[in-house]
Amino acid sequence: MSKNYQLDGPDDAPLFILAHGAGAGSDSDFMQQMAALLAQRGIAVVRFDFPYMEQSRMDGKRRPPSKAPALMDDFRSLIQQLGRPCVIGGKSMGGRIASMIYQHEDLPQVKGCTCLGYPFHPPGKPDRLRTDHLQTLTKPLLIVQGTRDALGSQDEVRGYALADNIGWLWLEDGNHDLKPRKASGFTQHQHLLSAADAIAAFVRQQLGR
Repeated sequence: MSKNYQLDGPDDAPLFILAHGAGAGSDSDFMQQMAALLAQRGIAVVRFDFPYMEQSRMDGKRRPPSKAPALMDDFRSLIQQLGRPCVIGGKSMGGRIASMIYQHEDLPQVKGCTCLGYPFHPPGKPDRLRTDHLQTLTKPLLIVQGTRDALGSQDEVRGYALADNIGWLWLEDGNHDLKPRKASGFTQHQHLLSAADAIAAFVRQQLGR
């Protein structure tokens, strides 16, 4: 069965599949803004909802995410449905699922991965790291992270043993949504622009376009 998705940007442009985070779907402000900024930079962005989020949308009941294997299956089905070279990624949980597919599965269409606000650990549980597959990563990965992200700040991440081929864009004073405090002198919009610039360049580089 074909999976529903939304496309932003020109259909024949370099393709980036952007998955949502655990608590907000593909139509969240963050997801819409990021898709629009990437489309302005000539990237075709596909957004979709995982099945648990589709169910929540239909009946109005908030649900926790499905287990990782089910989320990976759903993401994989969309990659195969689209059937063209792409970079995959996502916001928070969506980025984590994308990175697990990227590292553990042989999907020739997938040429790169980008994570926006990677959830290195659950909220308030810095000892429960979600980094095993990032320690052995053998392919190009870009992580865009706020320096004060509560799920993995710059100070915390410095102490992790991670693969050398992970590229980083650290956004000053950004939280898990890349939003800085006013006193930092930055705005969330500035950080989203910087993120879009970096991701668009990465997508083009990985897809040779």
